[in-house]
Amino acid sequence: MKARQCKHNSRNMKRSGDSEGEKRRKRRRLLRELGDQKIPFLGPSDRGFQQLWDSSYSGLVLRRSCSLPAELHGRVQAAFLTLRRKGCLLRDLVRVRDRDVFTAVSRALLGEPGHTYRYLDTRLFAIPWHSEDTEVKGQNCCDPDLRAACKALWELNTFFCSDVSQLKEGDRLTQCAKGEAEPKQGEEGDTESKHSEDSKNSEGGDSGSRQSEEGDTESKHSEEWDIESKHSEEGCSGSKQEGEWETGSKHSSEEGESSQVKPSVTVGSEHSEGKFPGWAPKTSGTATEPVGLGTQEKPVTQLKHSLSDYHIENKAEQASGQGCSQPSPPQVCTGPVKFNVTLLNYMNPATISQLKEEPYFGMGKMAVGWHHDENLITHSPVAVYSYSCHDDKGESSEGGSGEKACWRIGLKVAWDIHTPGLMLPLESGDCYYMRDDLNSTHQHCVLAGDTARFSSTHRVAECSSGTLTYIQSQCQKALSNLHTDPETGSHSLLALLPTTLQHCEQIHNEVEFEWLRQYWFQGQRYARFCSWWTRPMEQLEKDWRLMETMTMLFLARVEEEGQAGEGRREMAETLLSALTDRHQQRQTWRDSHTKTLHCLAMKIKLLPLK
Repeated sequence: MKARQCKHNSRNMKRSGDSEGEKRRKRRRLLRELGDQKIPFLGPSDRGFQQLWDSSYSGLVLRRSCSLPAELHGRVQAAFLTLRRKGCLLRDLVRVRDRDVFTAVSRALLGEPGHTYRYLDTRLFAIPWHSEDTEVKGQNCCDPDLRAACKALWELNTFFCSDVSQLKEGDRLTQCAKGEAEPKQGEEGDTESKHSEDSKNSEGGDSGSRQSEEGDTESKHSEEWDIESKHSEEGCSGSKQEGEWETGSKHSSEEGESSQVKPSVTVGSEHSEGKFPGWAPKTSGTATEPVGLGTQEKPVTQLKHSLSDYHIENKAEQASGQGCSQPSPPQVCTGPVKFNVTLLNYMNPATISQLKEEPYFGMGKMAVGWHHDENLITHSPVAVYSYSCHDDKGESSEGGSGEKACWRIGLKVAWDIHTPGLMLPLESGDCYYMRDDLNSTHQHCVLAGDTARFSSTHRVAECSSGTLTYIQSQCQKALSNLHTDPETGSHSLLALLPTTLQHCEQIHNEVEFEWLRQYWFQGQRYARFCSWWTRPMEQLEKDWRLMETMTMLFLARVEEEGQAGEGRREMAETLLSALTDRHQQRQTWRDSHTKTLHCLAMKIKLLPLK
C-alpha cells in the first residue's frame, strides 16, 4: 500500500472540501428549481391522511401512550427527571462544516457497556444500562438513584426490542381507538390555511443575542434543501441554561435548515388522494381538482433524477465508517431487533426566545430540523419515547392544559418534491417507530409544543469501530510490534516493514483523535456521575504513550545512515504522511479548544451580576 493511502484511510470520516462545495452548488440549483412554491403536508384532520401514511410512510408506526404498561411509564418518566435533576443531560460541542457549535438540546447516551455513538464528529460514551446487579459484579460506578434510572431505561429498551420485532406488515397505529387517525370532516377546511402559513423570521432572529459560536450559522444553512446523513436527532434549539456547555445561544447548526422558500401556493386536501400529481389547485365552479405541473413537469422530473443521484452519492459516503483505521463494510440489520444505545434528549421551548419556522411545508415551529439519524446499522429501526411535562417536577402536559400545543413529528420523502409531507401529533407517553428503510429514504423533524419534552431515541448503532473492546484490540495489534526488555525496561521494534509502520500509525491516530481527545475534551464530564469509563480510558492513554514511543523508534531507524535507500525512502514517506496528518488534526483540536474557552469566557462576561 502506498504511503499516501495512510492519510486517506486515517481521514475516512472527513468530508472532502471539493465534495462539500459540489453539494452546496447542487442545493442552490435545486432551490432555484423549486422557486417560491410551498410543498403540502397532511395531518390527522386532513382527508387522505391515512392513505398517505399507508402509501408513502409505511415504515412509521405510532404506539399510543395508553398501550404501554402504566408501571413502565412511571419508571421511565421518573428516570428522565432523575437524570435531569442530577445534571446528567449536557450539551455537546459538535463540528458542522468546519465550525464548532454547541447543541442546544441537552443529552446523554445510555447503552451497552463499552459502547459509543458518533455523530457530527463527536463521540458520546455510553453510561451503561445497569441491567444487572452491579454491586455483585464489583462495578459500583454510580449512585443507586442513577443506577435505578439507567435500569428503567434498559427496561424500556427491552420492551422496544420485543415490540418492534413483533410488529406485522401493515401495522401503523398500535391500540388506538377506531377511527382516531381518520380525519375529522368538519376540520377539512382548515387545511388550506395551514399550508399557506407564512414562515416569518426563519433565520432565527439571532441579532443581539448572547451567542458567540452559533450566532451566524443560520444564514450559512439557508440554502440547504436536505441535510443527508449529517444530523442526529434532537439537536437544534434548546434551553439557555442546560449543562456545562452553555453559550446562551438560541439555535444550533445541527438543525441545518432554515427558510429559503416562501409560501405562495395553497393546497386543498384533495391532493392527499391518488398519487399526488400536482400541487396547485385548479378551481372550476365549486369543485377543486388536482392538476399536474403542466409546463413545469419536465424540469421537475429532471430535478428528481438529480436528487436521486445525489442521494446515492451520500449513501456511499455514509458507509465510510466511524473513523476506524480500516473501514469495514456496512452491516445490514437482520434477525431480532437489539437496540444497543439510546440517546436521551431534553428541551424546554419556554427558554428560547424564538424558534425557527419549518420552511418547506409550513408545519410550524421546529425544535429539531430535517435529518436522518446517522451511524446506524442499515435498515435498522429507531424507537422513540416522548414525554412532555410542564416543569422539572414532572407534571404531565395532559389534563388541565388543553390549550397547550402538543409536540409533533414531521416526515418527508428525501429528495422528493411531489409527495406531501406527514405531520403526526405526539401526546405525552406516545412512542413511534421508524422501521425498515424509512430512516434512510425519508427525513424527519420535531415540531415544538408549548411544554418541556424529554425523549429517548433507541438505536442499533453501527459499532464495528465504536466499542471499548474494539479499540483495546486495536491497541494490542499495534503494541504487538513493541518489545520491552524485562530487565532494563528499554523498548525496541520487532518489525520495520512500511506496511507495519503504516498500520501502527493509523491505530496511533485513531486512539488519539477518535478516543482520547474525544473523551478528555467532553466525555469525561460524565465521570462525576458514572466512573465506568475512567479506568479504561486511563489504560488507553498508557497505550497511546507507548505508541508515541514507537513513533520515535520508527523515526530513529529512518534517520540511521545504514538503511537501504529504497526501503528507507518508503519508510520515510509513510512516517511523514502519518505525522503530517497527526499535526494537522492536533492543530484542529487546539483551535477548537481555544474557541471553546473563548466562547465560555464571553458567556461569563455577559452573565448578569447578582
